[in-house]
Amino acid sequence: MATPTDALLTRPTTVSARLDRLPPTRYFRGLIACISVGGWFEFFDLFMTAYISLGLIKAGIFSATTSGLFDWTGFASFIASGFAGMFIGTVLLSGMSDRYGRKATFVYSLFCYSIATLAMAFQQSAISLDLWRFIAGLGIGVQLITIDTYISEMSPKQSRGHYISFSQCVSYCAVPAAAFAAYLLVPRTFLGLDGWRWVVMIGALGAPTFLFIRSHLPESPRWYEAQGRVQEAQAAIDAIEAAVRSSLGRELPPVQSGTDDRQTVGSLREIWNHDYLSRTVMLVIFNIFQTIGFYGFASWLPVFLMQQGVSFVHSLEYTFAIAIVNPLGPLISMKFGDVLQRKWQIVGLAIASAVFGVMFAQTRSPVLIVLFGSLITIANNWFSCAFHGYQAELYPTRIRAKAVGFVYSWSRLSAIFVGFLMAALLRKFGTTGPFALIAVSMAIVAIVIATMGPKSSGIALEVLSR
Repeated sequence: MATPTDALLTRPTTVSARLDRLPPTRYFRGLIACISVGGWFEFFDLFMTAYISLGLIKAGIFSATTSGLFDWTGFASFIASGFAGMFIGTVLLSGMSDRYGRKATFVYSLFCYSIATLAMAFQQSAISLDLWRFIAGLGIGVQLITIDTYISEMSPKQSRGHYISFSQCVSYCAVPAAAFAAYLLVPRTFLGLDGWRWVVMIGALGAPTFLFIRSHLPESPRWYEAQGRVQEAQAAIDAIEAAVRSSLGRELPPVQSGTDDRQTVGSLREIWNHDYLSRTVMLVIFNIFQTIGFYGFASWLPVFLMQQGVSFVHSLEYTFAIAIVNPLGPLISMKFGDVLQRKWQIVGLAIASAVFGVMFAQTRSPVLIVLFGSLITIANNWFSCAFHGYQAELYPTRIRAKAVGFVYSWSRLSAIFVGFLMAALLRKFGTTGPFALIAVSMAIVAIVIATMGPKSSGIALEVLSR
């Protein structure tokens, strides 16, 4: 016999309300963990750049610094190639997620960049390495946007920050794995292949997860509804509710009134209208400068240590010691991500990263190098959890992937040139130069979010994006 709750659950216009009233359960943790399998390989692929840097330099493929600003024989060109691919991927291809769905885009982008990374492992010249890194970047750029969009839409409003942080925690576990693999493999040769090539091949193992991930992921019911596919949206939310009900072992809370994103046609031009203009300007400025602070440290850490006089082996050891703490930032964010306003988390963590960076640049003590490097890493990764969730909340479902892709692409564009600028500052001023740039960039990030950013924690996506 149908109950009053059952009657409410069958209403055709309550997808958002039905999702947002669901409590945290094993179902959501399992779903986010499944998405994070792809995120793990994405982060391994993204962050291994830093850890194989010394192997590429030792092999004579790249140099640490450059004679000119845009010298493609320098390690900066390798970093720039990856970010150039991510820039194109986020600008031109992120709309695939709005058109073809979150699930399909997530799975196929994982498969494509894994294949490109495997090809990169067997290249012999700087140019060919840069080419395949660019191609891999295309897929990584698409998946970066899709994961944020996917998790934001699948999570109830009261736990969006928690689940974004949980996903990032799983993903960031790839960073110490990459550092440890580099510590073991980069100084050595196996089967006639340099160790850095084996590290790259580990990053390509995401491709075999293609079939496994596909069968375990539902499509976003919010996306179905935004596409006007109401029956599929209802089927998807029915399945999610059944899984949550089974996990809880009891009936679900009643559906409260809510607003769904029923508009089926969206255009990127909307980000410049009155409702979203200030958010778009804010996020463009934010992304231009946050990548300097974040990847300026993460991508160059081993090179910074080498330039400070740390030996090749000790640099790998210190890098691994710092890499171990990568999951701590997301773990902290899991606790506080929905308690503290994400806006103010971003502001505070940007300031902390700037302060710790200045301290790191001034020290030569092994203990202090690891201490301040670890503090920067924790602050940066908590910061990453906050802003990835934040920017995905600020646009409606119908254009979420395209809009986030556009604003996030400015970070990829900025990162293309950051590597060359870091190399030039490192050559002229030592580590003080790059960290001064990092500190100024993070100060700008804090100012723009503090003055222009709306509050978002605990608010329904459809309310935020009105």
